[in-house]
Amino acid sequence: MRAYDLILKKRMGGELTEQEIQFLISGYVSGAVADYQMAAWAMAVWFRGMSAREVAWLTQAMVASGDTVDLSAIDGIKVDKHSTGGVGDTTTLVLAPLVAAAGVPFAKMSGRGLGHTGGTLDKLESFPGFQVELEPKQFIDNVNRYKLAVVGQSARLAPADGKLYGLRDVTATVDSLPLIASSVMSKKLAAGADALVLDVKVGNGAFMQSLDDAFALAGMMVEIGEKLGRRTIALITAMDRPLGQAVGNALEVKEAIAVLSGAGPEDLKELCLELGSRMLVAAGAGTEAAEARFWLQELLASGAALAKFRELISVQGGDAGLIDNPQNLPRAPLKREVRARQKGWVSELDTRGIGAAALGLGAGRVRKDEPIDLAVGIEVLAKPGQQVELGQVLAVLHGRDERTLAEAQTQVQDCYTIGPERITPLPLICGEVSIDGEKRF
Repeated sequence: MRAYDLILKKRMGGELTEQEIQFLISGYVSGAVADYQMAAWAMAVWFRGMSAREVAWLTQAMVASGDTVDLSAIDGIKVDKHSTGGVGDTTTLVLAPLVAAAGVPFAKMSGRGLGHTGGTLDKLESFPGFQVELEPKQFIDNVNRYKLAVVGQSARLAPADGKLYGLRDVTATVDSLPLIASSVMSKKLAAGADALVLDVKVGNGAFMQSLDDAFALAGMMVEIGEKLGRRTIALITAMDRPLGQAVGNALEVKEAIAVLSGAGPEDLKELCLELGSRMLVAAGAGTEAAEARFWLQELLASGAALAKFRELISVQGGDAGLIDNPQNLPRAPLKREVRARQKGWVSELDTRGIGAAALGLGAGRVRKDEPIDLAVGIEVLAKPGQQVELGQVLAVLHGRDERTLAEAQTQVQDCYTIGPERITPLPLICGEVSIDGEKRF
């Protein structure tokens, strides 16, 4: 078997066999298949696509390229959630304790932020002392005892994905649906969950810009999960504006605490209830999403979800006292307001631009090894479909110095388009995809 022949076969529109895909992936990881050969194959996939069987085999080969996590020692059905990324996406901080409070084990392996999207681990490190690294036995023991643990993802999980993504990033093949789907699913399947709930973002702050592309990606990932023996459900959710109001690590933690305390932005709460209800159904803790949602609402109202969050922070070494005193979380020394230059309706918000402005303030990183500033960020107070007056505050910037604040102010101002007519933004939940088909809302 030669890489040349498999590149040619795919270039001509042929379907590779399971053995041929395994040969390519294992060869690429070992160095037997060169970068230039894998780049040629990725471009052939970009043009020719892959069958459902090929995508499942590719995912399986990437899972097999490294370590896998065995969660069998954890009691119950383990359910994981994955978001395809966005701006102000604080769902895990609310969802993890909420689902765990319902008795469903939430064994979460998360990553750090890169670029304009935030990372769950960075946000949790807003609590001084919080440990994102646990020994495997401690991780499993914590989930069995408390139903919840959040740790860093091992670099040995699906290493083929990391290597292939780096290649795709510099060869204009990132936006291939089969390669995106296998990339996401290989890491999640290697992490050992029994069932998956996917949050597929759509809009100008997401990788998928159109509803059709988002549904296609969701359908492909659901099919992969089901073919490989995992119950998989996807929600298509709006990212044509930031989720909630906070963009930035400590700011998002404060917002999560507010939601868990019964306050906070309604859109963040709503999305967590919708995702959480699907997670409970997937875990067998409810037969219908509406029934599960009602239960989760009760857990929020009773304070049980907030208590579980406090337990998570304390058990993993963080200062849980900050949950009752969120004003003592990292706080930037300077603030600057962005005000509307005219009266009208917010007709568009460049969500990715908001993320880029937060990155410029220091809330994110361009390289994985860069430090970040946990205190800085942006509060987004006006969103598409909202009427604003001349001079009304659209956003509040939290920064460390006047120069970066001035640059961010200009950036955020340019992110807003205000017009004379009201527009209808995307619904928060645009649809749902399962093995039974898709629903568009």
